[in-house]
Amino acid sequence: MILATLDRAESFTQFLTVILVFLLVLALTYLTTRFVGNYQKVRSANRNFEIIETCRITNGKYLQIVKIGEKYVVIGIGKDDITKICELSPEDVKPVTENAPGQSVEAFKAIFDKAREKIKGGKENEK
Repeated sequence: MILATLDRAESFTQFLTVILVFLLVLALTYLTTRFVGNYQKVRSANRNFEIIETCRITNGKYLQIVKIGEKYVVIGIGKDDITKICELSPEDVKPVTENAPGQSVEAFKAIFDKAREKIKGGKENEK
């Protein structure tokens, strides 16, 4: 009887240890991701190159609008090469925040709030 209680206590202790290690790894992953993201953001600030938009054509082939200094350039990127296609005037480049007709882009917070309201509404109807 005492042996069974000790086995349960040991199992529970192991379970708590695994949970704590998991939370520690999760926290370290979060902190590392934040650090790397902030580091890259600081490095890319005030640079002369900026990728405005990317369009995938096929596997391994892309078109990109790149701002180089004050010029906008369309480049084609393949597996082994990069080709300048043309230059665009600043008037030709639309801001990325504009949506194509019929498309809607919502912030994650707005989607999350809608989902939370639906969940709360469902719980109130159950009562």
